[in-house]
Amino acid sequence: MVKIKPFKGIRPPKEYASEVASRPYDVLNSVEAKAEAGEKSLLHIIKPEIDFDPIADEHEERVYQKAVDNFKAWKERGWLVQDDEEHYYVYAQTMDGRTQYGLVACCHFDDYLTGKIKKHELTRKDKEEDRMKHVRIQNANIEPVFFSHPANGEIDEIVASVVKETPEYDFVAPDGFGHHFWVIKDKSLTERITKIFEQIPALYVADGHHRTAAAALVGSEKMKQNPDHKGTEEYCYFLAVIFPEDQLKIIDYNRVVKDLNGMTPNELLKALESDFVVEDKGTEIFKPDALHTFSMYLNGRWYSLKAREGRYDDSDPIGVLDVTILSNLVLDKLLGIKDLRTDKRIDFVGGIRGLGSLKERVDSGEMAVAFALYPVSMKQLTDIADSGNIMPPKTTWFEPKLRSGLVIHSLE
Repeated sequence: MVKIKPFKGIRPPKEYASEVASRPYDVLNSVEAKAEAGEKSLLHIIKPEIDFDPIADEHEERVYQKAVDNFKAWKERGWLVQDDEEHYYVYAQTMDGRTQYGLVACCHFDDYLTGKIKKHELTRKDKEEDRMKHVRIQNANIEPVFFSHPANGEIDEIVASVVKETPEYDFVAPDGFGHHFWVIKDKSLTERITKIFEQIPALYVADGHHRTAAAALVGSEKMKQNPDHKGTEEYCYFLAVIFPEDQLKIIDYNRVVKDLNGMTPNELLKALESDFVVEDKGTEIFKPDALHTFSMYLNGRWYSLKAREGRYDDSDPIGVLDVTILSNLVLDKLLGIKDLRTDKRIDFVGGIRGLGSLKERVDSGEMAVAFALYPVSMKQLTDIADSGNIMPPKTTWFEPKLRSGLVIHSLE
């Protein structure tokens, strides 16, 4: 059903892997990237604006050219070397004692365009175009996208057999997360993996919607430019790490709001009572422990907000989401925030930062109120993607993030 293939990965020699590998382009700003980038770091290729003094605008033509120059230099210096043969790879990540194992493969752009690779978020044209420029100028997918696939026992068995061997790379990044990487050299396993995925009906975009869209659109562009296009060319494929859905864990994605829309804290508490059972939890951090229960930090105190019966629709894959309930009953109805994508009064905080970060932003006076949500489940994500629906903005946060630079896919 879905088409994947092995590829000749461009990757660092073993001794350079931990120095080349970096956090993804979109989880740190240019100043953070400049401070974090060592001599060999992939950040010089994916965020080349850091090589200018002062830091340049990332959309300038000279910055895109610098990305090309740096990618070429990394290969010339032997910091990135292409494998002689096509392989699948296994990439595992360890966080808080839990390890998840993904298959590194190339996916076909047509599967995205025809809906076999399913998305759950909208993309923005400006961000797509920026990522497309990077794919075009490098003629490569420098960073992988993060997909999931329905659990499959035979894939699990193959991966388990591969990871018994000594990993090619094995290191702990500065953030404390472990990264482990194997090359699948057994050709019979490679052939079997391809065949198994031909029976898998769909893949799901977990993280990297803009990179996925950009890679698929560049493949489509190249198809139109090639009168002899057959559909098997390397440019038809893009780089992904595909994890079984039963190994993935989504963490909470929380909200902070700058003001109370003209209300006092007591007026907000009173207004909330029509749709929620409100309980004062005191000054100790309160984390929601079930669907439809929210944590609110307001005026130095934590509150539990439990949505009342009849205020949400459990039969609707979107209506059942806590982000929908909070948006409809609190952010829109009480605080006047109509568009989460554009309203400057709201900000979003990944749960990896902890609820203490919500408290700090309210206590500092920067924000007036914070809301913590119970995480979305993988089943909710796949139900929404299967139904063709789109999640509200900033619903899912996956952790750990994929490390960039462990392997690159050339479109040539």
